[in-house]
Amino acid sequence: MSAESTPEPGIPEPARTGTTARGSRRKPRGKGRTALRAMAWTAAGVVALGGTGVGYVYFKLNGNLRSVDINQALGADRPTKADNGSENILVLGSDTRAGSNRKLGGGTDDGSARSDTAMIVHVYEGHRKAAVVSVPRDTLIDRPACTDTKGTRYPAASQVMFNSAYSTGGAACAVKTVESLTGIRMDHYLEVDFKGFQHLVDDLGGVPVTTTRAIDDPQSHLDLPAGTRTLDGEQALGLVRTRHGVGDGSDLGRIQLQQAFVKALLDQVEQVGVFSDPKKLYDLADTATRSVTTDSDLGSVNALADFAGSLKGIGSSRMKMVTMPVRYDQADLNRVLLEKPKAQLIWDALKNDRPIPASATKGTATGEARGVVSP
Repeated sequence: MSAESTPEPGIPEPARTGTTARGSRRKPRGKGRTALRAMAWTAAGVVALGGTGVGYVYFKLNGNLRSVDINQALGADRPTKADNGSENILVLGSDTRAGSNRKLGGGTDDGSARSDTAMIVHVYEGHRKAAVVSVPRDTLIDRPACTDTKGTRYPAASQVMFNSAYSTGGAACAVKTVESLTGIRMDHYLEVDFKGFQHLVDDLGGVPVTTTRAIDDPQSHLDLPAGTRTLDGEQALGLVRTRHGVGDGSDLGRIQLQQAFVKALLDQVEQVGVFSDPKKLYDLADTATRSVTTDSDLGSVNALADFAGSLKGIGSSRMKMVTMPVRYDQADLNRVLLEKPKAQLIWDALKNDRPIPASATKGTATGEARGVVSP
């Protein structure tokens, strides 16, 4: 925390964070990130801080948040909102090259941003369980015309990568593309940058994982022997961005690692007892609110805390995680194509608030990294 934001008496000062055979056919790609429910979940703890400094804490954390008005940008031409209490959230992990993220992500500081991780989170009626569908960034899609939050209009494009929606028109175009792809309205938008992800893991004191075999990927600066260990933020970032160290070297394998780590992270958040430790709670909430961009409906600490509080009963055991059904593009093995009939089984299930059928993902491309990492 900077000198000008020193806490008032009664508020603990936040801690400073510190610190293949088939794979050879894959080209080096940008660094994948994971976007995590724990970012919102920790913000719910703000209400538990209490004391004479709670007003300061509220305004400090509220000032950290960034939000975008998705609803205004998209207008009325959208899928119908569900009326049964279920919710759909588009969660993106952003890979910006600007500022201090340059050191973490590598590459040039061109000020651009990419969405290298995308998850559609469906919270079922009653908010006791959730389904998460990871969307491979390399999927070739037909991107709809869209308008960004500044009013700039972008034309439709055919057979472009899924993550081009975000790099073209930001959050609003990403939401528009997902809604066009799925026919499902996104009730909320949550974006996490990878610098914040690394700091969150460090604030938690690391996250324990078990690897069934060694992972060595110089491109993501990751060298993990097989076995159980607690990953710090830098190692966790390396794990969720690696694609050449395990599996077939594709983005699909990386998604499987990300899904396993998300579950480990959620388990760790629930186990460290942050609500009984005001200092740890403050550190996590400060990191979380600095690291997220939300839709305008979630753009305050009160709104984010209420939303996060409605999710805190959903642990890893109540969360089903799948990858959108795809197959490799034989014309370019660095790309994948949507398996439309199987994907439709998923979209129909979520629209009707039903479990995702096993048949939806049977026989689709996987990335061959399942089971390499477990909580």
